[in-house]
Amino acid sequence: MGIFLGIDGGGTKTSCVIGDETSALGSGTAGGSNVVRLGEAKAREALADAIGRACAAANIKPAQIERTCVGLAGAGRPEISNLVRRILTELVGGEIEVVGDMVIALQAAFGSGPGVMVIAGTGSMAYGRDALGSTLRAGGWGFSVFDEGSGHWIGRSAVASIMRDYDETGEENSVLMGNIKKFWGLTSREQLVLAANASPSPDFAALLPAVLSAADSGDAIAQSVLTQAGAELARLAKIVIRRLFPDGDKVPVAMTGSVFNHCALVRQVFYNSLRSEYPNCPVNPSMIEAVRGALELARKGPRV
Repeated sequence: MGIFLGIDGGGTKTSCVIGDETSALGSGTAGGSNVVRLGEAKAREALADAIGRACAAANIKPAQIERTCVGLAGAGRPEISNLVRRILTELVGGEIEVVGDMVIALQAAFGSGPGVMVIAGTGSMAYGRDALGSTLRAGGWGFSVFDEGSGHWIGRSAVASIMRDYDETGEENSVLMGNIKKFWGLTSREQLVLAANASPSPDFAALLPAVLSAADSGDAIAQSVLTQAGAELARLAKIVIRRLFPDGDKVPVAMTGSVFNHCALVRQVFYNSLRSEYPNCPVNPSMIEAVRGALELARKGPRV
């Protein structure tokens, strides 16, 4: 019986699941393994940790793995995919396939069928496939270009918004500012400004829980940021539907990623905005586990 490994290598979390031809046998998680953001050493450490945990849970040795599929951002760049493949060759046995994170998410949501997947984790993007197999993406061009609605964007926008509010009111007593200062271990607005402008840049995506907590407490600034995030993510979905599905009012849409998973406000705004333009679009309310798509692709073998 074959043993297969699926990996979702995110910016803040790496998820692995090991299975045979029909069942999942064990899973494991670790920190982020995005090579572009974190570098080779940290990516290697996270992959080794997550794989080790999954193997232990499944009572499987890494050398027993017949085929691995890993999905990660930046996989379309040969230097990234080759590096990750080399790392995994040192960690597991068998064949290794490296694909984009949107590919495994789409597989988990729709199998080989048509649909639009919207990802909102550390980064963001929309990715669709029509009935003929043609694909199209929108967004996901990196933090400095276009990652609206992502965890990074939310954290950075939250900092920008509280500073704009300070400029307008002269006050700095918002719940959101207090949460961010506490998370970063700071005591003053001046320290916050220095931390936000540090080089290298801070991990803005890590501020997501602080923003969510402030929004839950009624902080208007935090709620505004999250509302805008939901609208931006819906805009990505609309772009893909409009360009890929000329008669796309009934194309299925699914969501995945930590932002969707942890924030009901973002999900609701996303849903309302999307349905305002495509009222018959079925939106899956369940969060898609992209790693399950990676396992399915590992079982199928490399695409031709």
